Amino acid sequence: MTEVIGIDLGGTAIKLGRFTEDGTCLQSLSVPTPKPAYPDVTIDMMTYAIEKLAPGMINISAIGVGTPGPADAAGRIARIAINLEGWIDIPVATLIQSRTGVPTIVGNDGNCAGLGENWLGAGQNYRNSVLLTLGTGVGGAVFINGALFTGHAGSAGELGLITFDATGYPCKSGNNGSLEQFLSGQSIRRITGKEPKELGILAAAGDRSALEFWDSYGRNLGIGLTSISYILTPEVAIIGGGISASAKYFLPAAKREIDRRVMVTSRPGFKLIEAELGNQAGITGAAKLAWEMLERKK
Repeated sequence: MTEVIGIDLGGTAIKLGRFTEDGTCLQSLSVPTPKPAYPDVTIDMMTYAIEKLAPGMINISAIGVGTPGPADAAGRIARIAINLEGWIDIPVATLIQSRTGVPTIVGNDGNCAGLGENWLGAGQNYRNSVLLTLGTGVGGAVFINGALFTGHAGSAGELGLITFDATGYPCKSGNNGSLEQFLSGQSIRRITGKEPKELGILAAAGDRSALEFWDSYGRNLGIGLTSISYILTPEVAIIGGGISASAKYFLPAAKREIDRRVMVTSRPGFKLIEAELGNQAGITGAAKLAWEMLERKK
């Protein structure tokens, strides 16, 4: 039985899964991302995890890797990962392929999460959608007429890096006041001194300050999606990532903001929904990336 491996490289953990062509995950595992996550030691850890997941690479026909930043249009090079140390133009696909002997492709982790949701999750029934992943950073994916949009250079869809406040907190991208600086886990810790999970627990207990924070967070999300809606007019915006565990406390405010700011002509039938695949989205989409590569080679 032919299988592929999907890999999701994150700032905290490297997640991997073995997948069949219908999207069944046969086995998964997670290993810690090295600290600091320099490319050489991180590639070593990824190789170790691949060998642990699939000893001898039996039945493995391809590997897909999602990295936190844009890849080149050919799917060979991780152009930059602003939240990892030293990640500039790293030939991830070539390095992994040379160590495993298996064809490998690399893509943006937000795009991979979007591919996963579009394949097997919340995006299955929509041809025009956007995904925002709210986690350590803020990633994104854009689907137009059923196809993932990555632009002519492979780096389109960085929704978390659009400008939200031109004079706001500096972003590692070089921007100031990017959407990521208001919605990411890092920004939440900077603004509140608390972890997103802690704020979710407090909100569940009825803590007023936590509930007020999530309401403000939702308004900011809605304002960000307003700009995205006017440009792309998606049928649906899908919200994923670890912070989405508290979605019930902030999505209503986000939807109210969108309804208030976006003309009805730019949001016909628009829906704002939660992602369905959770932590599996990234590895599922990376596996889909690998299957698509194999299909193109036929």
